[in-house]
Amino acid sequence: MEKLEEQIAHLTRTVEELSDVMARQDAEIATLKRRVQMLMEREAGREADASGGMVIGNERPPHY
Repeated sequence: MEKLEEQIAHLTRTVEELSDVMARQDAEIATLKRRVQMLMEREAGREADASGGMVIGNERPPHY
């Protein structure tokens, strides 16, 4: 019975540690997504300024 209690305690600690890791990764992923979106918008603005038109995603104007 003592062995089972030790295993449960170990597994509980491991689950808590993994939960903490996942929470940190989730926050980091959210931050990275916001940064990528910001960079994409900034680059789209630069492309629009350079070409004089509006660029949506990876679309190119018909004259290319």
